[in-house]
Amino acid sequence: MIDGALLLDKPLGVSSNFVLQRSKKLLGAAKAGHAGTLDPLASGLLIALFGEATKFAGLLLESEKEYLASLRLGETTATGDAEGGILEKKPVAVTESQVEEALTRFLGEIEQVPPMHSALKRDGVPLYKLARKGESVERQPRRVIIRELELLGFASPLAEIRVRCSKGTYVRTLAEDIGAALGTGAHLAGLRRTGSGRFRVEDAVALPALEEMTLPQRRARLLPVDSLLSQLPRVELDAASEAKLRNGQALQMATLPEGVSAVYGPGGALIGLGRAEGGNLRPLRLTQVPEKG
Repeated sequence: MIDGALLLDKPLGVSSNFVLQRSKKLLGAAKAGHAGTLDPLASGLLIALFGEATKFAGLLLESEKEYLASLRLGETTATGDAEGGILEKKPVAVTESQVEEALTRFLGEIEQVPPMHSALKRDGVPLYKLARKGESVERQPRRVIIRELELLGFASPLAEIRVRCSKGTYVRTLAEDIGAALGTGAHLAGLRRTGSGRFRVEDAVALPALEEMTLPQRRARLLPVDSLLSQLPRVELDAASEAKLRNGQALQMATLPEGVSAVYGPGGALIGLGRAEGGNLRPLRLTQVPEKG
């Protein structure tokens, strides 16, 4: 059984699932998942999860993300990125300082209308499938948080920015909204994910490099499952308490951090996630009991 996480640097032009399935085969893993996909036209950090690590994908999906994005001003497209046909062209007569000023308007908590070309579903059907049929449906605005928004370079009509944002942020929508604020229109010309939570793309391995490694070298790149939970409060249990928690029983404990914690048993073995409320610890997501012998 292969358990752990692998930081991958996804290349342009392929799907996240292609990279995931290829790495799964290269590692000889039985079960694989990920902590957030990237479009084929985006590159960068893809966290692949194997075995027991797949149980904690939701926790990683909640984490903040960081991106490097290229915005092409003066052109709006049908998809909000370079894949769609051009809908409108406008002259670009803005200065670098004007672009910087426009970015400040999007810092903090903002509302975004999810794009039609997204995986969100309406009556069980992904919006992008409706969009491909030429259909459009009303989408409710969502609140997201833009923690950092920095202009790295401007050579008209291209603006290079760095974004650190909350989960659920659509960078293509942000690009379009910045273009609208500038009066030029814009679309997302390129996107690279550089961070997810505490994990960085600098620590990731590219697929060609992974293919050239031996099997032991590939497996040596795996991060242990509990490394995914390192920023959570830690709760340690004895064997009797572990047995009760694994049987679904709530544990009454005198000193518990409220909310989600990483729970460990005797010898530092990871039990999983627990949620504490009012002095009671309840199981949230548990690992399998290790086989003996």
